[in-house]
Amino acid sequence: MAGTATTWSNWAGNQRSTASAVRQPRSIDDVAEAVRAAAAAGQRIRAVGSGHSFTAAAVTDGHRLDLAELDTGVRVDTARRLVTVPAGMTLHALNELLARHGLALPNLGDIDAQTVAGAISTGTHGTGAKLGCLSTFVTALTLVTGTGEVLRCSADEHRDVFTAARVGIGAVGVLVEVTLRCVDAFVLRAHERPAALDAVLAELPELVEGHDHVEFYWFPYTPRVQVKTNDRVPSDDRPLPRWRGWLDDDFLANTVFAGACRLGRAVPALAPGISAVSARALTERTYTGRSDRVFCTPRRVRFVEMEYGLPRAALPTALDALRRIVDGLPFKVLFPVEVRFTAADDIWLSHGYGRDSAYIAIHQYVGAPYEPYFRAFEEVAADLGGRPHWGKLHYRDAASLAPAYPRFADFLAVRDRLDPDRLFTNPYLDRVLGGTPAGTTD
Repeated sequence: MAGTATTWSNWAGNQRSTASAVRQPRSIDDVAEAVRAAAAAGQRIRAVGSGHSFTAAAVTDGHRLDLAELDTGVRVDTARRLVTVPAGMTLHALNELLARHGLALPNLGDIDAQTVAGAISTGTHGTGAKLGCLSTFVTALTLVTGTGEVLRCSADEHRDVFTAARVGIGAVGVLVEVTLRCVDAFVLRAHERPAALDAVLAELPELVEGHDHVEFYWFPYTPRVQVKTNDRVPSDDRPLPRWRGWLDDDFLANTVFAGACRLGRAVPALAPGISAVSARALTERTYTGRSDRVFCTPRRVRFVEMEYGLPRAALPTALDALRRIVDGLPFKVLFPVEVRFTAADDIWLSHGYGRDSAYIAIHQYVGAPYEPYFRAFEEVAADLGGRPHWGKLHYRDAASLAPAYPRFADFLAVRDRLDPDRLFTNPYLDRVLGGTPAGTTD
């Protein structure tokens, strides 16, 4: 089970660490043993997934736990539309598994490289006014606590742990197995079109409520957006031609866009023109396809990202402020801004806890300056009641986050109970959750 200590980095390359030991468990017992061994050695331990978080959530100089080889078995209950899988399985592998059984997840984000554990632990979400984040599909989970205990949790068993661990940032235990509620496999019709930002904002309530899934991308320095709606349809009657998919999703959105970003980084004065060209390069198209293949598209251009969930009514105010921020920066923004929508949920650390949300995601190409941009937007978002995505860059701490989450103290109480010695902590968790158990001092 033990591996060689190695340097780890995330997908974007902005987080790196070297662990004192790397463990690759194959069973739940192996995970429990690894947790106990770390405790005995006086070391912290963190589980890592596929590295698609931009924060330092997975960083550790203690023991690293790689769950890629964890095998807890796969159980598919087609009659009840439930699937139970190892927490280290990727969403891509899960989607293929479900498709073979005529099932699908009700919603997805725009990439499928994350592990199941990583996706739910950080509150990964897609877009859909009637759907919450992916964690809302979890009906049961099994985790290993900081004392090495194995707990199976659901709405009926260890309910408080279940509510905490569905978006737990890895702070209450190591997720080893997850049961997800699925739906019958379905087909989506995607409609993508250019539009004016002001026109989209004017029709936004009708647009969001009138489609199963809505998102749009605003191109900085322009009044233009690209709107995408996805709706369920009975048949895959208009598949996207292979050449068109390659042209739009591979060549234009990855190869050409990467070159444009490199040019904009080298010659910042060209960025507004590049953004204007990008806004007009993506033309209107309509196509159908298997749900996960429509939701998820390849992302090969590296970037860093911040994303905030806001009360839905605050979206126009936030976008107005963002446009002024972009225009006033001493450098240029090279990536479009993504806007998505989710329904309220009841998960304590979910960004959507208790409210329907609009999400604004801002990006910057790797190697280009970003911190003043991100900090300026965060100030606006925080003033509007925004909650930062746990897997994306932000600068908040426990003192500023606690008022944003009505059940923050309840989460911390579960953490104190399950990880009293802070075996799973790291500097990121110390910052966003606090470093010592309640009632203790350093």
